[in-house]
Amino acid sequence: MPTNLSTTALAPSLIAARGGAATEEAGLVLFGSLVLVLSAKVFVPFFPVPMTLQTLAIMAIAATFGTRLGTLAVLTYLGEGLAGLPVFTYTPPAAAGPLYLLGPTGGFLIGFIALALIVGYAADRGWGRSPVKMFSAMIVADLVVFAIGFVWLAWIAHLSSGAIGTGAAIAWQKGVLPFVVGDLLKIVLAAAAVPAAWGVVDGISRRR
Repeated sequence: MPTNLSTTALAPSLIAARGGAATEEAGLVLFGSLVLVLSAKVFVPFFPVPMTLQTLAIMAIAATFGTRLGTLAVLTYLGEGLAGLPVFTYTPPAAAGPLYLLGPTGGFLIGFIALALIVGYAADRGWGRSPVKMFSAMIVADLVVFAIGFVWLAWIAHLSSGAIGTGAAIAWQKGVLPFVVGDLLKIVLAAAAVPAAWGVVDGISRRR
């Protein structure tokens, strides 16, 4: 275990301290994309609607991996879906591929890139050691995701009825409000978990 860790994101710090290679980074990116696949398929009973663990997974990955590796993991996940692999939440029964991103959830999927960029940037600045700073960054990032998803659902999404967009009122009622409380809970969990992981690693490093 390294005795000197940088103040950047946790995973890149560990890799750099060990003199790791690009293959380790590639493995992390692939692992991150697989975690996103699993998180998309898990529905947790919640009120008012069941929630997936995707935003929690992306926030945790970005806060641990940093901007570059975290964003690459999200892009890899989206690339898998665009290539037709059934990695998105509703595939199956829906078919994956480019047309899926034109649907109601396309804006939120695109927003995941912004989520990884913002949280990863905060982690690269050393905010991963502070629950308060990490919470603040994740709140901002989640608001950006909701904004992109809302605009997309309201005016851009291609619906099964053939219509384009649901309108602002329905997008707000169906695409935003039911998920606010769940996302706040996920932010609290992610913002607490990453600094805790830093604490464990720092503690092990000091004992060596």
